[in-house]
Amino acid sequence: MMLAAGFWGQTALAQPRLQPVATVVFSMDDPRFGGLSSIEVMPDGQSFMATSDQGRYLRGQLQREAGRLAGVTGLRLTDLLDSKGAPLESYHVDAEGLAISDSGEIYISYEANHRVMRQTSPEALPSFMPKHPDFRSLINNSGLEALAIDEHDVLYAIPERSGELERPFPVYRFMDGAWNRDWEIPRIGDFLVVGADVFEGWLYVLERDFTGFGGFSSRIRRFQIGASAGELLFESEAGQFDNLEGVAVWKAPDGGIRVLAISDDNFLFLQKTEIVEFELVESH
Repeated sequence: MMLAAGFWGQTALAQPRLQPVATVVFSMDDPRFGGLSSIEVMPDGQSFMATSDQGRYLRGQLQREAGRLAGVTGLRLTDLLDSKGAPLESYHVDAEGLAISDSGEIYISYEANHRVMRQTSPEALPSFMPKHPDFRSLINNSGLEALAIDEHDVLYAIPERSGELERPFPVYRFMDGAWNRDWEIPRIGDFLVVGADVFEGWLYVLERDFTGFGGFSSRIRRFQIGASAGELLFESEAGQFDNLEGVAVWKAPDGGIRVLAISDDNFLFLQKTEIVEFELVESH
């Protein structure tokens, strides 16, 4: 059910920028609810799928009023399955990235047991994608945090940490049956990668920083495919939003580009699950 919603006005800025336009805080009367680390929005902008770092799918509908996000309904939780059809357990549950192809195939990246799984539907048996040699040495609890797919079915996977403060984040791309890492994006400050999506030739990257008592800060950058120089579209104040971890991009009926981000409450009562919607404000 929806607990709260907020709205902001749009301002004209000189450079492309994401403007927050709505946020919805929601929950379910189910102890399995929480820990949402990814989101995908269907092309109509009316339904979504998310994954939990406790090994579950969340599906639901986005309520809109005059086109603006106003709530969520029809929430359903189901288990993520292993390759034999059993619910995931223990070391294998930590789903972090989600990508859905134009044909409906679902890809999920996991950390702890670093891997990417593919399935044709939420109910279908998943299969293992090939691994890049680097996956064996990814940092525990900081593995393949972000996953995206483009219109050519090329997958993009980015780990949460690069290994050093001055080291760029590698962008692994799965094409022609194998992963390559011929692309990097710069790491700037203490922000870490937590989500990604590809839309109309741009890689959108959601990043997060935790400032202790100040709360979480979020940043969204975008990069043309293969480019190392990106555009800063949004950076929040500390505590402005909760722990945003998943991001999805879609086009509204009016032709405007929208970006949704979802928060991971870490199953803590001091945190909340929220969806924040942004509009892309182009140059003027």
